[in-house]
Amino acid sequence: MPSPFPGMDPYLERRNVWPDVHSALIVATRDALAPQVAPAYYVAIEERMYIVALDSAELIGCPEVAIVTAPVAAQPAIEAETATAVASVPQTVVLPQFEEMHERYLEIRDTQMHAVVTAMEILSPSNKAPGEGRGAYEEKRRQVLSTLTNLVEIDLLRGGRPMEMQPPPQGDYRILIRAGWERPQARLYACSIR
Repeated sequence: MPSPFPGMDPYLERRNVWPDVHSALIVATRDALAPQVAPAYYVAIEERMYIVALDSAELIGCPEVAIVTAPVAAQPAIEAETATAVASVPQTVVLPQFEEMHERYLEIRDTQMHAVVTAMEILSPSNKAPGEGRGAYEEKRRQVLSTLTNLVEIDLLRGGRPMEMQPPPQGDYRILIRAGWERPQARLYACSIR
């Protein structure tokens, strides 16, 4: 059945669907760019990893170990005096759950020195939501923006808070291109699909 939504499908932003969409976009983008920048440059898929705390509603997974109780055999009576520990009924508690996140991005590198000339990001929901993912991406973005490295930032997500820029961006989808020699200015291509 075709999607009932014209333009971008909002279901693609779901936590269990987006990683596949993101990986496909990264590979397709690399495959399209590589012949255009060769032979002076090459396109590499890079990855950053961080740990995020999950909301209990997000927990999807299975235990690595299961403990099953078996009936306890009757113990023989001991006549000596012994201390007795009385087990209380266990209380159910909820522990924080964590997930290791891997986010891929592209770098265009010089073939001679292997220096990064352009960092290219296709944003993920975790880059735009408050928390570890946004913090990790904002740190990388600050590092790139403080150098002459070019930045291409592709935001195809309706959800989440857009990345910082002045004036605040308009439109649901954005492509930001910052040429290192033009800093602090950048070009923003924004559009909305209804």
